[in-house]
Amino acid sequence: MGEHHDAMAAEAVEFCSTLIRIDSTNTGDPATIGDGESRCAEYVQSLLAEFGLEGQVLEKAPGRGNLVVRMKGSDPEAPALLVHGHTDVVPANIADWTVDPFSGEVKDDFVWGRGAVDMKDMVAMTVAAVRQLRRENFVPQRDIVFAFVADEEMAGEFGAQFLVDEHPELFHGVTEAIGEIGGFSLQLRDDLRLYLLGVAEKGVAWATLTAHGSTGHGSIVPNESNAVARLSSALSRISEHKWPVVRSASLSALVEQLGEALGRPLDGERLDDELASLGLLAAMLLPGLRTSAVPTQFHAGYKANVVPGTATATVDCRIAPGTDDEFKAQFMELLGPGIEVSWEEGRSLESPAHGALLDAMRAAITAVDPAGKALPFVMSGATDAKAFSQLGINCYGFSPLRLPEGFDFAGMFHGIDERVPVTAIHAGTRILHQFLSAQ
Repeated sequence: MGEHHDAMAAEAVEFCSTLIRIDSTNTGDPATIGDGESRCAEYVQSLLAEFGLEGQVLEKAPGRGNLVVRMKGSDPEAPALLVHGHTDVVPANIADWTVDPFSGEVKDDFVWGRGAVDMKDMVAMTVAAVRQLRRENFVPQRDIVFAFVADEEMAGEFGAQFLVDEHPELFHGVTEAIGEIGGFSLQLRDDLRLYLLGVAEKGVAWATLTAHGSTGHGSIVPNESNAVARLSSALSRISEHKWPVVRSASLSALVEQLGEALGRPLDGERLDDELASLGLLAAMLLPGLRTSAVPTQFHAGYKANVVPGTATATVDCRIAPGTDDEFKAQFMELLGPGIEVSWEEGRSLESPAHGALLDAMRAAITAVDPAGKALPFVMSGATDAKAFSQLGINCYGFSPLRLPEGFDFAGMFHGIDERVPVTAIHAGTRILHQFLSAQ
């Protein structure tokens, strides 16, 4: 068994490296996007077809391939599970990197390259684990659907959202899903590694603000008629506002279970201070406590002495689970009168923080890493769960990696010199194999 699992883990590293070498950069501009996503889908399709799992590659546009494969279970009436990952990556400037970002080089016990953690590692681990399950002649009790999709790094128009809108039948019977972001470990003590399981996802709302005012000479137009001044004041109010901690069910579960792991109850009234002392763990947990609204763009004017008639700005809002509607009311109050707002948004998600699926995740983690303890957390970023949840699917972040102490996992996402430890892939593949074996 150990030898077979070693071969499975080695395959995962090989597949991850090969996927990185397929440049599937998603610029968001159709004129500059190649066929890398389809080539990734076809590569994965060939790896699974070797073991009798035939899948469909679907494209909304040429080169934007999505692979969907269903592993049949013994009970066709049982609710199905979805395992999803994306094959597109954000751009990388080769001049900034220590290695070629599309080399997939394995050196210093890391797999290097764009997509190493976001998220070609999960795609590779899933494929390796499934191939091993087929070698073992494993048949799950329920159907397991695997979706390897394009376009997650933009809005999923050519990926998950395309599949949900135009091919929902591929997900018939699916009630639960796993994908990014979660399942990674952070070390607190030699005998305690915490694996964060994503049970909720903050809403995302990009607000475009427009203020109108008088146009004229800079020495004449007063500030009360000045669009730049009015919009700047509104942005100041937004930036300075302290959003409260939101007591969602997922946060309550985190507080309870983190206290158990630490061996002491947490003070729910001082959560910021309680978490701030936990190092890299704090960086992952603190954003999930509350809503944030961060101005990111401002455009106005064309000459130093001319007051422009309009000013526009963008605010990146990340909304605590379950508070989407009340957030908007508070945001508009902070803005004040005379400012137009348009929204591009995806609502927050929250799945049950207890249940059989989470129990299976925990069991798989401890089977591979006895010092590992799983905790629920709120994901601050947006993922393809936004699309799949529209089909009534409870979505979880579970892309397991056992990370070495001090590894800046969050900094790898979209970062320069993105890389993933080989040992993390080895352990993550074994955890995934164990988890899927229980379905």
